[in-house]
Amino acid sequence: MQLKGLIKIFTIALILISLFQLSFTLVVNNFEKKQESKVRSQLKTSNPGMSEAELSLAADDKLRFVLDSLSTKEIYNLGITKYTYQEAKEEQLNLGLDLQGGMNVVLEVSLDDLVRSMSNNRNDPALNLALEEAKKMQVNSQEDFISLFAKAYEAKNPQAKLATMFVNSSSKDLNFNSSNADVLKKMKAEAKDAINRTHKVLLTRIDKFGVAQPNVNLDENRGIISVELAGVNNPERVRKYLQATAKLEFWETYSQHEIAQGFIKADEDLKALLSGKKENVDTSKLAADTNQVANTAAPSSSDTGSLANLMKTDTSKTDTSTAGMTDEQKIAKAKKDNPLRSFLLGGFEVRQDPKTGQVANMPMISYVFTRDTAQLREYLNMPVVKKNFPADCRFYFGIADKENREKNKVCILYSIKTNGKDAPPLGGDHITDTRQDYDRVSGQPDVQMSMDPVGARMWERLTGANVGKPIAIVLDDIVYSAPAPSEKIAGGSSNITGSFTVEEAQDLANILKTGKLPAPAKIVQEQVVGPTLGEEAVNGGMLSFIISFIVIFILMLVYYNTAGWVANIALILNLLFTVGVLAALHASLTAAGIAGLVLTIGMAVDTNVIIFERIKEELKLGKNHESAVNDGYRRSLNPVLDGHITVLMTAIILFIFGLGPVLGFATTQILGILLSLFCGILVSRLITDMRMSKGKHFNYFTGISEKMFQKFNFHFIEWRKKAYMISIVVLILGIAAIFNGFYYGVEFAGGRSYTVKLEKAVSTNDIREALKPSLKNSRL
Repeated sequence: MQLKGLIKIFTIALILISLFQLSFTLVVNNFEKKQESKVRSQLKTSNPGMSEAELSLAADDKLRFVLDSLSTKEIYNLGITKYTYQEAKEEQLNLGLDLQGGMNVVLEVSLDDLVRSMSNNRNDPALNLALEEAKKMQVNSQEDFISLFAKAYEAKNPQAKLATMFVNSSSKDLNFNSSNADVLKKMKAEAKDAINRTHKVLLTRIDKFGVAQPNVNLDENRGIISVELAGVNNPERVRKYLQATAKLEFWETYSQHEIAQGFIKADEDLKALLSGKKENVDTSKLAADTNQVANTAAPSSSDTGSLANLMKTDTSKTDTSTAGMTDEQKIAKAKKDNPLRSFLLGGFEVRQDPKTGQVANMPMISYVFTRDTAQLREYLNMPVVKKNFPADCRFYFGIADKENREKNKVCILYSIKTNGKDAPPLGGDHITDTRQDYDRVSGQPDVQMSMDPVGARMWERLTGANVGKPIAIVLDDIVYSAPAPSEKIAGGSSNITGSFTVEEAQDLANILKTGKLPAPAKIVQEQVVGPTLGEEAVNGGMLSFIISFIVIFILMLVYYNTAGWVANIALILNLLFTVGVLAALHASLTAAGIAGLVLTIGMAVDTNVIIFERIKEELKLGKNHESAVNDGYRRSLNPVLDGHITVLMTAIILFIFGLGPVLGFATTQILGILLSLFCGILVSRLITDMRMSKGKHFNYFTGISEKMFQKFNFHFIEWRKKAYMISIVVLILGIAAIFNGFYYGVEFAGGRSYTVKLEKAVSTNDIREALKPSLKNSRL
C-alpha cells in the first residue's frame, strides 16, 4: 500500500509539474499575440496605405522593440509567486531551429591573422602571398590551414626555412636550425590551442546571449564553428555579438578644431590628385539622404551637437554659385570641389564651452553616412591626405545615437592620438569585471568597468593628463564613447556611455566579460531560418504524430475493450510528462524530437499490449480477474524491461555522440522510454487496482479480439534453420556494404549547400530529377 501511495503522489506531482511548465508557453503565446495585435492595429491606423507585406515587416520590427521594453512587465500571477514576461519566456517550452526559425551561422577562425602574429615580420611579402594562396586552397580542401600555408610557402620558396620567419630569441623548443617540420608542428599546436580557446570563449559568450539550447559544433581541423540559435529574430545583433574580438582600448583624442585645417588642406591636395578623373556618384541617393538627415530632429548632445545643427552649419556656408541648382547638381559640385569634406555631414565651426568660454574639445569630427565609410577610409589612408594630419593621428568610426544610427544610417568620425605608439595607453587586459548599469546623470543604460591595480594606476595617469579632454573608448576599432574626465579618476572604475538599449549594453558587457578571442572568428556563412524551412518535413512529422496517436487510441479500445482506456490514459500521461519534462529541463523540441515522440507512442502502447495479452492468457486458463492481473503484470515484466532497456542503451549512445537533430531525437527518446516504463507498468497497474478495489474490473476482450488470431499457428521452432540462413546472408551483405562504402552527405564529405528561391512552387522530387543529369558525380 505504501508503494501505491508513493506512485499516486508521484503521478499527481508529475501531472502538476508538467501542466505548470506548459502553462508558461500558453501565457507567453497569448501575451505576444495580444501585443502583436496592438502593434498591427497601431500601424494600420498610422499607415492606412501600407500593403500587407509591408505591414508584416514593420510589425515584426516594432514588435521586437515592444516586447523588449515589456521584458519586466508582470504577465503571470500565481498568487504565491509572480513572473515577468522575460521570466515566463525563459520557462516556456523551447522549440528548435527547424520549428520556430532562427539563425544558422558558420564562423571561420581567422588563422591567417594568428600566423602573422607568430611571424617575425607580419608585412613580409612572401608570408602574405603564401597566406592568400592558403586561403584560396582552403575553399576546396579538408586539410588544416597551417598545412596549406606550408605547401603554399614551400611552393613559392622551395629553399627557404620557416625557422628564419617564425623563430626568435623568446621561442621555446625551437631554434634557428629547427626543421620546417618542427616549426610546423609548433605552429599547428598553437593554432589548435587558439581554435579551442576561441571555441570556449564563444561558448561562454553564447551562453550569456539568452538563447535556449544553442547548438554549437566545432570542426577543429578546418577551424570552423557552426552555431544554431533558435528563435533569434535580430540577425545584426548576432553578427556583432559573435564576431566581436573584444579588443578594448583607451586612446587620447584630437579635438575637431585641432585638425580642421588639416581637412581643408587635404581636400585641396586630394582635389588636385583627382583632377580630371570622373567621379562616379549616385547623386540622387545622396540628395535624398541629405534631405532626410536635414529634416530629421536629432537628439541634442552637449559634446557633439545635433546632426541637424551640423547640417545647418554646412548649408549656411554654401556659396552663391549654387543658386538655382538642383540638389543633385549641388552634391555633384560638392564632390568635385571638396572630394574629402563632401563625405562629412557638417562643417568645422569652432565651438565654445558655455561654462569656460574657451574652445570646446570635441573628439567628434563629423557624422558620416555608413555606406560612405569604405570610400572615406580609403581617402584618409592615401599618402596625399595623411601628410596633412599629425603623424600620430588615426581615424576611427564610432557609433551614433540610436535614432541617427537606425533611421539616418550614419556613424561618427573620430580622430585618435596614438603618440607614435601601436599599443594604447590602456588596454582591455586590465579590465577585471564589467556589468550593465545606468548612468547616474542621464539614467541611460551604460557599461560599468572595474580594473586591476595596474590598470587603475594607468587609468589614473591617463585621466590626470587629459582633464577636460575626451578619451576614446574603442572596442574592435569602433569608438563607443569619448567622455572627457573632469578630474583625475582613481580607483580603477570607468564606464562606457552611449545611446544603448538595455539589451545592447548587456551584450557589450558580456562580450568584455567573456574576454578577447585568441583568434578572430569571421562569419563565412549565415542563414536566417524561418519556421517554414523544411515545412514538408515538419508537417509530415506532426501529421504522422497525430495519425499514429489517433490510430493507436482507437485500436486500444477496439481490441482491448474497456481495458483500452487504461492504455490510452497511460499514453496521454506519457506524452504529457515527456513534453513537460522537456520544458522543465529547458531542452528544445525539434522536428527530430517529434519523430522521437512518435516512436514513444509505439513503445508506450507496446508495454500495455504485452501486459494485456498476458492477462488474457491467464484469464483463458480460468483464473479470476484479480489473480490474472497479478500474474499478468508479474510475468510480463521481464520482456517489457528487455525491450525498453535495449532501446534505452541505443538512445544513450546517440545522446552521447550525436549532435543537432540526432541529439534532439535521443533526448526525447530517452525521456519517452523512461516515462513509458513508469506509465505503462506502474500507472496502469495503479488505475487497474483502484477499479478492482471497488469490486469492478476491466474487460480485456471484444468480439473482434476473441476471434482474431485463433486459427493462426506459426511454427517458429520448426523454421529456425531457415531463419538462421537468412540471418547469415543478411549479415554478410551488411558487412560487404560497409566495406563497399557509403554515400556521404555534406556533413561528412564536405561540399556545397545551396538555398534557391523559385518563382513558383516545385516539388523536391522534380528538382532532384531535373538536376541528376548535370550532377552525375554528386549526391543530391
